[in-house]
Amino acid sequence: MATKKKFGSFRELIASSSKPVLVDFYAPWCGPCQMMAKILEEVNARMSQSVQIVKINTENYPDLASQYRIQSLPTLVLFKQGQPIDRIEGVVPAQKLIERLQILAS
Repeated sequence: MATKKKFGSFRELIASSSKPVLVDFYAPWCGPCQMMAKILEEVNARMSQSVQIVKINTENYPDLASQYRIQSLPTLVLFKQGQPIDRIEGVVPAQKLIERLQILAS
């Protein structure tokens, strides 16, 4: 499961992480987002040593959603060393996401 953390700023969170950060931009009313939440739990169980998963509710952080041009939900953005390196929109099966992350996160 993605852990809930408090942080001073989003920039600080993604820049200070020693491993890549997969950000799940979601909304609580979004059906596909709820499907993706279960998938991300599986991904986290298998990849927590190499990728940190963070969930960002776009309703609570509209400025972040705008900054990263989030136009559809769910949208996953992978950050490495503070920079976005990949983007996935929509629901992705766990195994496919894991394979993609293994390539990009290494």
